[in-house]
Amino acid sequence: MSVVHRLTAGWLVDHLSFINRCGYEICDSFAHPGGVTRNTSVTSAEGCHSTSTLAATPSSSDGLPNGPGDAIETEGKRAKIRYVFRDEFFDISKPHIAAAPGEQLCQGCPEVSMFDFSPFGNDMDYFCCCFLLILQKRKRKCVFNQGELDALEYHSKVKNLIWEGTLHLVQEGLKSGFLHHTTAKLSCRKNNVPQHIVCGLAELCEMAKQFPAADESGFQAVCVLEEETSSAEQDLLSCVVENSSNCVKIIMLMGQKYLIPPKSSFLLSDISCLQPLLNYKKKYDVIVIDPPWENKSVKRSNRYSHLSLWQIKQIPVPALAAPNCLVVTWVTNRQRHLCFVKDELYPHWSVKTLAEWHWVKITTAGEFVLPLDSLHKKPYEVLVLGRVQGDEKEALRKSEDIPPIPEHQLIVSIPCSLHSHKPPLAAVLAEFIKPDAECLELFARNLQPGWTSWGNEVLKFQHIDYFTPLQNE
Repeated sequence: MSVVHRLTAGWLVDHLSFINRCGYEICDSFAHPGGVTRNTSVTSAEGCHSTSTLAATPSSSDGLPNGPGDAIETEGKRAKIRYVFRDEFFDISKPHIAAAPGEQLCQGCPEVSMFDFSPFGNDMDYFCCCFLLILQKRKRKCVFNQGELDALEYHSKVKNLIWEGTLHLVQEGLKSGFLHHTTAKLSCRKNNVPQHIVCGLAELCEMAKQFPAADESGFQAVCVLEEETSSAEQDLLSCVVENSSNCVKIIMLMGQKYLIPPKSSFLLSDISCLQPLLNYKKKYDVIVIDPPWENKSVKRSNRYSHLSLWQIKQIPVPALAAPNCLVVTWVTNRQRHLCFVKDELYPHWSVKTLAEWHWVKITTAGEFVLPLDSLHKKPYEVLVLGRVQGDEKEALRKSEDIPPIPEHQLIVSIPCSLHSHKPPLAAVLAEFIKPDAECLELFARNLQPGWTSWGNEVLKFQHIDYFTPLQNE
């Protein structure tokens, strides 16, 4: 299960476990049901050979195919290779920046709240002290700009909720053994994590605009992955690609190997080439959006392309959404972006804002990865949840037996060290959507079973070098 603990405050989530339960197995399949023989070999990063299909496997309690620890058989034939995500990427044992003693979570005292540690008497004192600290750091006498004032005011409202909710979830994680205090002993494991895996997917999407336009008469809306382990770049970029089988498929793209989990589909394209997703003719009950927000840091690093607020508004969410669709948008800690989503973007899409949640990042010992009162980056990010407004009768029918979205929930997890690898939302959203919901992620960088994913780097974290192949006994 990716949800380790569920409390009133929210969820403690195991991101790594979720990935490894997505069914990344390659199996013997010459005994495939129905007598169909499939024996196409693929080569893993470690030189292992196996086949690319698998008979249906039972699902686990969280709706995912059985994970690496489960025996997988096809009429007596066991899986030969299973891939697991490299756990080095989740080995966050120390904070990125250590907090002062008064700012650290008191993991042994459940009755302690942040006010007990705060050197400031109240929110106004805290607000003014941050004001002076930033001025001192900048060595200038000018006043805050409006964005900084808004950010301080917002943080003063949510900091205690984040502190206390995280405290309770961390305590449960320590009791169960999921979280653990760090020890002084040295690790002898070599760090073989690739320092940099070149991702040219965005560039490929840009190049695709130069491909000849597809002949409408021979247009194919969906490409279903069969035995082949490689496809022409143009095929992958011109339609939605489906892995409708119950096992992982490996595709070759620009000489690189990517793992496609079972029961997943994706469209690799940029925002100017969304038509294949519209041609897919699906209406989604859940749409998760992680926009490439424009800011100074992104511009300086040139890490990924960004979109203006006007461009984000042009995303055709109303055309993709089913009645009563749940829309979840990741937002940076810039108040400009949060206000834009609530006041402009959601009304433009006919979405009613229902709640703000927070993703809180902790270490394996349960500490914030950054001080909660850091004057720059915070150890949390914001999610804005809303529902598409429309036909009231249809909305009521679809919302039967579905509880309302609660306000101020926390998703607490050990973050992946890979930039912008967000935690999965499937398990935490499950209680607020119907079991057979159609789910879509926009601006995705990885795939999930049961979901459609779109983005110009949608396969980034599916690169085979992020995984370790294990040989079954």
